[in-house]
Amino acid sequence: MADYTLNQVNDMYVDVLKEIGNIGAGNATTAMANMLNIRINMDVPRVELLTFQELGSAICPEDESIVGIYLEVTDDITGSMMFLMKLDSAHYLVNKLMGRPADYAEDFDEMDMSALKEIGNIIAGSYLNALSAMTQLTIAPSVPYIAIDMAGAILSVPAIQFGKIGDNALMITTEFGDEVMIEGYFILLPDLESYEKILKSLGITL
Repeated sequence: MADYTLNQVNDMYVDVLKEIGNIGAGNATTAMANMLNIRINMDVPRVELLTFQELGSAICPEDESIVGIYLEVTDDITGSMMFLMKLDSAHYLVNKLMGRPADYAEDFDEMDMSALKEIGNIIAGSYLNALSAMTQLTIAPSVPYIAIDMAGAILSVPAIQFGKIGDNALMITTEFGDEVMIEGYFILLPDLESYEKILKSLGITL
């Protein structure tokens, strides 16, 4: 068992995570551009270590509904990850994919939910591939789960699950799009032993 907590993650590690965030966001943007067959611009991602209490307010008010895509990760590291989008961003991406008017805002049907899962899969896979390439660790994502609920409810899942090992989570905020910029939030939640593996693979000691 590791003898440190997530609160002790140092500046060097955060710098590495920022680089992973940059590469992952770049890969995700390229994949989304190919999927939607449009040119996409991307702003520099913002990488932060936040407490679970800070996560909700960093995205939106806790009572605002968002789309949450959740995956478990296995193999060399274990834990989970989430990709979150506000509803207007999710509608915009699905409308692009389905060839609908940009302002179409009916409730998501089964096909829309499937499209959102695929979008989440592509974006999450881009970040995990970046992490895997930099650490030389094998990381396998599960089939994604998707939920549309209030931000507070969606974020309570990782808060309960990971509150035992620390109260910090890594959040990467990415903005990408064409005439409309989409904001997405990637949250990585490895378990404590996996943090240790990631650190060791990067040659970082605390």
